[in-house]
Amino acid sequence: MHDKIIILDFGSQTTQLIARRLRELNVYCEIVPYNKFPTGDAWVKGVILSGSPFSVNDADAFKPDLSAVRGRFPLLGICYGAQYLAYLSGGKVEKGDSREYGRAVLQPADTTDRLLKNAKTVSHVWMSHGDSITELPAGFRIIASTEDVPAAAFTIDGEPTWGVQFHPEVFHTEDGMLFLENFVAICGMKKDWTPASFVEAAVHTLKEQLGNDKVILALSGGVDSSVTAALLNRAVGSRLTCIFVDHGLLRKNEFENVLRDYEHLGLNVVGVKASERFFRQLAGVSDPEQKRKIIGKGFIEVFEEEARRLKDVRWLGQGTIYPDIIESLSITGATIKSHHNVGGLPDKMKMQLVEPLRLLFKDEVRRVGRELGMTPQLVNRHPFPGPGLGIRILGEVTPEKVRILQDADDIYIRMLKEWDHYDKVWQAAAILLPVRSVGVMGDERTYENTVVLRAVTSTDAMTADWAHLPYDFLARASNEIINKVKGVNRVVYDISSKPPATIEWE
Repeated sequence: MHDKIIILDFGSQTTQLIARRLRELNVYCEIVPYNKFPTGDAWVKGVILSGSPFSVNDADAFKPDLSAVRGRFPLLGICYGAQYLAYLSGGKVEKGDSREYGRAVLQPADTTDRLLKNAKTVSHVWMSHGDSITELPAGFRIIASTEDVPAAAFTIDGEPTWGVQFHPEVFHTEDGMLFLENFVAICGMKKDWTPASFVEAAVHTLKEQLGNDKVILALSGGVDSSVTAALLNRAVGSRLTCIFVDHGLLRKNEFENVLRDYEHLGLNVVGVKASERFFRQLAGVSDPEQKRKIIGKGFIEVFEEEARRLKDVRWLGQGTIYPDIIESLSITGATIKSHHNVGGLPDKMKMQLVEPLRLLFKDEVRRVGRELGMTPQLVNRHPFPGPGLGIRILGEVTPEKVRILQDADDIYIRMLKEWDHYDKVWQAAAILLPVRSVGVMGDERTYENTVVLRAVTSTDAMTADWAHLPYDFLARASNEIINKVKGVNRVVYDISSKPPATIEWE
């Protein structure tokens, strides 16, 4: 186990960014719902209250009891978190004449305060709130101000509690990392959350958890399942059997290519061709959630059959990572989209889940993969969803649509590598739309399919910006796809960022 900082999530879009910034400081942290503080966890060394889309004055705002936190741990409230601290103690939080959003100039009022240690005398911070603290409670003391926000930062005399009405986690706050690093120091954290320490701790935990039991693991060819396999292999060796299922929705030639890539890891891999089963179950289905569930259920069925052949398998390994968990269930209970590897197992399946990466972000998974000595080709692969091309074909999935998309995707990915763009983007995908349009090829009129090209830049998949690929590259990719993929006569490029759009279309 590691010392940790707990982030109480009040629903802010930047909650995950707070966690990312702490992890960049080699500090372990966990995000939990605002009302689920892990009382009794001896590893907790500090607490952060996130921002929120609510006002503290809203009737339905999140207002937990903080008696288990206040005065017991170093505490930092950010934006809503700071306002809630003031509100709880009888201060006034009121709506301003205008929403304060964007850059502001921060001026420390107390340069000796531990949170502000080594901060510039004047720096830019990022504001994003409609309310402001207009009156601080007794015992609260201002330590920094902006022109429009007198109580931009405060501390509480006699207890290790601070509040800031700006966002230190956002890039535009110049001393943001410094403020977070100062809070880490206040918490007494050692900053020892490194890939090497994670591998050592994970392997030790897996050995204790699994004992002499057998494990099967779903391999997808992606970095998450590959790193999971390498960790499990270190822990249980030959008692791990990896199953790579060809559900017919993989990229072109991926089944053979991935099996070859795994040879250097010394894994026991069983390849299962099951495309006919999946195509049969997906016939006539267009709803994206239903497709995900059908594919997820199909995986479970295949694993169950393979487990029966192996006998006495007690554990199913999965490459679940932190963004999967966060996106699958928000603190309000609203699902953004179901992930095939989140949510447990059917009761009839007599196995337990083991998910050694469930608290890692994607870039941390890659760092762990490098620590484990995995080849760059595996570690640097773009994320590829478990449901595969099934959620990149909008509408019903058929073998012919898969053939079209595989061919288009193969050209796109190959060209990204040839033009030296593959490693510069986080994820690239081709999507087949249920849309046909008129075209002219030669002297003939065509009425064929539309393919969308998607490429994004990101660090952890929680947020992403569309990649600004050069026009000449896009022109060549479009030409290649239209000329060489039978059934496509139009190619478009997706320029949507996340949020509001997700990276995958379904």
